[in-house]
Amino acid sequence: MTETTHPQPPAPPSGGGAKTARSPEYRLARNALQGLREDLFHDAFAYRPLPHRRTDGPFVRRLPGRLRSAAEHLPHAAVGAAALVALGAGALSSGLPGGDVPALLIGLLCALPVLTTLVRPVGAFWLSLAVTPVVALIKSGSSDWPWMPGAFVCHLAVLVVVALRTRPRTAAWMWVLTAAYAFLSDVLFGGSYYYTNSGPMMVTSAFALLVVSVWHIRRTAEQEVTAQQTVTAHERSRRTLLEERTTIARELHDVVAHHMSVVAIQAEAAPYRVENPPPELERAFATIRENAVAALTELRRILGVVRAEDYEAPDAPQPTLADLDALLVNVRDAGLEVEKVTTGAVRELPPGVELSAYRIVQEALSNSLRHAPGAGARVEIGYVLGGLGLRVVNGPAPEPGLVKPSPGAGHGITGMRERVTMLNGEMTAGPTGDGGYEVAVFLPAAAVSDGDGGREGIEAGA
Repeated sequence: MTETTHPQPPAPPSGGGAKTARSPEYRLARNALQGLREDLFHDAFAYRPLPHRRTDGPFVRRLPGRLRSAAEHLPHAAVGAAALVALGAGALSSGLPGGDVPALLIGLLCALPVLTTLVRPVGAFWLSLAVTPVVALIKSGSSDWPWMPGAFVCHLAVLVVVALRTRPRTAAWMWVLTAAYAFLSDVLFGGSYYYTNSGPMMVTSAFALLVVSVWHIRRTAEQEVTAQQTVTAHERSRRTLLEERTTIARELHDVVAHHMSVVAIQAEAAPYRVENPPPELERAFATIRENAVAALTELRRILGVVRAEDYEAPDAPQPTLADLDALLVNVRDAGLEVEKVTTGAVRELPPGVELSAYRIVQEALSNSLRHAPGAGARVEIGYVLGGLGLRVVNGPAPEPGLVKPSPGAGHGITGMRERVTMLNGEMTAGPTGDGGYEVAVFLPAAAVSDGDGGREGIEAGA
């Protein structure tokens, strides 16, 4: 006997409320009302002082010290000037200046919301809406409705300042509430007035808020672009660093793998070079070969991951300082007059030092060809006690030059520094006094001991 269970579809919601709750229109209205609550009702009278103006702009930072310090308070001065205009418009349009107490009261009421924007911007909007009917009641019988001249200037200034201090969505909600107040004032209380200034208020405020919103959007876009450019430059720098490290790891893999292979072959062939070798010697060479093969396997496993899929190991051996003459010939054929000077006792250096020195000179000469076409260059190689000194310096490009300098991506200097850091060396790079460029490097290298020389002799004879 078997029992079969059939999944039951979910029961439809009862009533029309749940169905409406899932409709796009309901979600849109709910999100809109939630935005209105967040922008204009939640913590409407929170203390948010107006910040000082930044003084690192292209124009302000050129001002003298005292003016630059005063420029920090420019936004506060602008708001104060708007409050004075609202005060004058409210007082002068209500009676004789200084002789009419209601006129002075109207002026103060019109200036108060504008000054409130300095510390409580959203609360200043509600205060401006509350002041508007109070001013209309104090100055009864005026032909202006619903905004008296002072209230008109006050509310318009408050809208602009609050929009500057908030976001475009808040500006849109303030305009909608202003339109609602204008509509209710004209319909419910504007019957005895032959003229209403709701239209001029809505058109003027719409243009002002539109300009502020466009400024906000452009500023936000510029900040996002700046942040993206910063991230892109950081990622480009990291990618350059990783690419150069990958190149160095590949080259070191080839160099070290070659020498480890030679060690393994030498250890395998050495017992056959001695007649009747003792068993201890055979076991020692066998152990050397096993360790060399194991080290080579681990080296290939670890460093092989840095190879790209299309990377092919070079057929020729890695270049050394002995190949610099061929490099200089190629550079001279490209149009760079280069001179080579060698000081000290020339000796063989470790493969990593030889390769890095060759690559550093190669990159420095490439930079000279790219950034100073037509200029001369000088390569100085100094074999000193404890290491190798390199100096590549080029003169300024001739003026006028037949070939224009080509900008680089900044990989060359990064690559040279990576190689020098890998070998615990020192490097300086920068312009010279005559307009050229100089790269100076010191690569430490241990002196070749007798034991190393004997090993090299065995490898050479193999």
